[in-house]
Amino acid sequence: MGTLDNRVRLQAQGVEIFLVVADYQVITDRDVADNLPATVQQVLLDYLAAGIDPEATTVFTHSAVPALNQLLLPFLSLVSVAELERNPTVKAETAAAERRGRRGMSGLMFTYPVHQAADILFCHGNLVPVGQDQLPHLEVTRAVARRFNNRYAAQDPYFPEPDALIVPTPTVLGNDGEKMSKSAGNALEIRAIEDETAAFVRRAKTDSERHITYEPERRPEIANLLTIGAHFAGTTPQALADDVGSAGAGRLKQVATEALVEGLRPVRARRAEAAARGPEYLAGILARGNARANEVADRTLDDVRGLMGMRY
Repeated sequence: MGTLDNRVRLQAQGVEIFLVVADYQVITDRDVADNLPATVQQVLLDYLAAGIDPEATTVFTHSAVPALNQLLLPFLSLVSVAELERNPTVKAETAAAERRGRRGMSGLMFTYPVHQAADILFCHGNLVPVGQDQLPHLEVTRAVARRFNNRYAAQDPYFPEPDALIVPTPTVLGNDGEKMSKSAGNALEIRAIEDETAAFVRRAKTDSERHITYEPERRPEIANLLTIGAHFAGTTPQALADDVGSAGAGRLKQVATEALVEGLRPVRARRAEAAARGPEYLAGILARGNARANEVADRTLDDVRGLMGMRY
């Protein structure tokens, strides 16, 4: 429902796309990465299920592109601690970690907006499909690009200031009423079976009003179910609300479940087909993507070193 839809649409239009499997992100907010190779494979399968074509899109793992990550050092010199502290996502992650009783924020999480700047700028990305919650991160990227150009490439700006391609769907909530996040345990996975999908919707928060209306500000949980159901049913949240009307939240959950199950059926079929091709198939996709990403990142890092007077 979020950025993958836009990436698939851009891919169909022939746009060159770089899509990161952010394995370093796993260790931003936890002490143990568990079975990271298996996690990476699951994420890749989700991308393929959504319609990402590895022949048309460069899919790579974050940790496999050293030159990309080396860009972090000069980029960190271009932002202040205060700017990072004001980032709403960083603040939200701090609060979430405290609620879950985890350790204090890691330096990796604190600087994550700058890591994202490197993820975008290493390939001179100029359009980034994002949700509303990622706009502050993109502003950091734009600031990094602008300040690098002003400091080191004033006559001939090197990095673009990327634009956001906003998804039409607002922030999707999990079934606890908070922002949907795998780390929060409130997300519906693409690989979930039909019974798990139904259980997810059954647990979704609603409110005490019987008549269903689409009012995102006043009734966020109801609006969220309407948004999800409408997306997969091919209608609008307002039209779905009118259809359910006085039948109440129980009927809304039934309609949303049916829409999710049917809408995700072809997606889950593609996922199963890709998984059946085995781990060697997935490894090959990442090997080709990593090689392409390294080629681009090496060239960018060499250019950056030249502009900074650091070629020795």
